[in-house]
Amino acid sequence: MNILKINTFKCIYMTKKVITIEDKVEVLKALADKNRLLILEMLSCGELCACDIIDGLNLTQPTISHHMKILQHCKLVNSRKEGKWVFYSINEERVTALQKFIRDLTSYKEDCVCKGTNKGSCHCK
Repeated sequence: MNILKINTFKCIYMTKKVITIEDKVEVLKALADKNRLLILEMLSCGELCACDIIDGLNLTQPTISHHMKILQHCKLVNSRKEGKWVFYSINEERVTALQKFIRDLTSYKEDCVCKGTNKGSCHCK
């Protein structure tokens, strides 16, 4: 995997695809749902058929389809069809890029967006 940091708040290149801050927001929104987090936790054990996810979470097929569509749209989950069955797995490359983004976002950096602020100029103390 080839990740090159351009600017944490603008974009990074991942396998020659640009991932914008809007893409990252979309991924974080997808993660802000209990059922989608549970689906990802289930998939952490390996590839699963949609019916296994339905049974494991005791949710209906349309509900699982809705959540899987969101997870696939933001590329957190891969899918493959085998006959009439759909199998899902975690997109490890996307998860690694997200982990790196969060690490970079919360770590000191020379080119931080706060560099233009006049620290200590307010009267909050």
